[in-house]
Amino acid sequence: MAENFRQSEILDIARRKGRVSVEKLARRFQTSAQTIRKDLSDLSDNGHLKRVHGGAILPENASVIGYEDRRKLNHTAKTRIAKACAVDIPEGACVFLNIGTTTEAVARELLNHTALMVVTNNLNVANILSASPQIDVMVAGGTLRRSDGGLVGAITTKLIEQFKFDYAVIGCSALDNDGDILDFDIQEVDVSQTIIARSRNTFLVSDTSKLQRTAPVKIASLENIDRFYTDAPLPRSLGQSCAAWGTELVQC
Repeated sequence: MAENFRQSEILDIARRKGRVSVEKLARRFQTSAQTIRKDLSDLSDNGHLKRVHGGAILPENASVIGYEDRRKLNHTAKTRIAKACAVDIPEGACVFLNIGTTTEAVARELLNHTALMVVTNNLNVANILSASPQIDVMVAGGTLRRSDGGLVGAITTKLIEQFKFDYAVIGCSALDNDGDILDFDIQEVDVSQTIIARSRNTFLVSDTSKLQRTAPVKIASLENIDRFYTDAPLPRSLGQSCAAWGTELVQC
C-alpha cells in the first residue's frame, strides 16, 4: 500500500498516464523535488512503480493492473490513435479487431461506419459495436479470459482460419526497440499470429508507452505490419527500420 495520500495520488496518475515526472509532481503538490523522489523510491521499493531518469513508469508487470485501470492509461492518446485508424477503414470492409483497450477505442470510432463486417475475439468490442445496426458482428468463440473479456484458444484460431480479412486491427502488451511486438499470453499470441496471416492489411494500434514495457512472447515484428498508428515519434533506429521494412508510421 502507498504510505501517504500523496503517494496514492501519484500512483493513480501513473496508472492513468503511464508515467510521472519529478518536476511536474513537485509543482502539483507544491513540495520539493527531493520529497517527490523519496515518494517514487518508496513506490518503487514496494513494486508499484519503476524508477527512470526524471520520474517513474509503471512496472514491466503492468498486465496485473485491472482492466478498468488499463482503459484509463493514456486515454487521450488512445482516442487519437483510434480516430486516425478508423478513418482509414473504408465502408463495406471485413475487419478483425482483437483484444485490447486501444482496439476497443477503434470500435467506438467505427460506430458511424456502414456495411462493415467485424469479427472479434473481444467481447467488449462486440458489445460496443452491437449499438450499430449497420455493422454485422461475429464473435470468434473460444475460452473466455475473464480479466478482459478476451476469447482465446484453439477454437478461436480455427474460426479465424476460415476468413480472409480486408483489415486487421491489433494491439499489443509491449514493443521492443528492435521492432518485436510482444504479449504475455501464448494463447493470445497464437490467435494474433493467425489474424495477421489471414489479413490483407494489418494495422497495429499502440501508444509509445509500450516501448517502456516488456513481455515474454513474440507476436510478430513491425516488419509484418502494414501500418503502425502511435502517438509520438519512435526511437530513430526503430523508425529507420520501419522505413526499410515498408511499415508506414502514422503519428497521431
